Amino acid sequence: MRYLLMIYNCERPEPSDPGFADALARVNAFADELRRRAVLVAGDPVQDVHTATTVAVRDGRTLITDGPFVETHEHLGGYYVLDCRDLDEALELAALCPLAETGTIEVRPLAHVPGVDHSPAGAV
Repeated sequence: MRYLLMIYNCERPEPSDPGFADALARVNAFADELRRRAVLVAGDPVQDVHTATTVAVRDGRTLITDGPFVETHEHLGGYYVLDCRDLDEALELAALCPLAETGTIEVRPLAHVPGVDHSPAGAV
């Protein structure tokens, strides 16, 4: 089953920060563990919340707003998509994520909707 691990409120050091090399090594070690277990589907950090643009369509009109949909103290910093045997494994891996030490990892199973094709373009 696929799970989405959403990483909230983690502080991401800049490359010039003294702790950057250590933080990068820890995140890469976590990604290596996910690869070793053959559960990693995807994962990326996202840019800061000020880069967000929100799109909504209401009564046939497209509404575009700079910034996130809601004002919030929590911000999404990145995500992983994992293909785990069950929720227990997904929770175990979320707890191993070094970003859980300073932020929060929300774990959600991805829904399977019959008839919806989410395969990448050109996939066979």
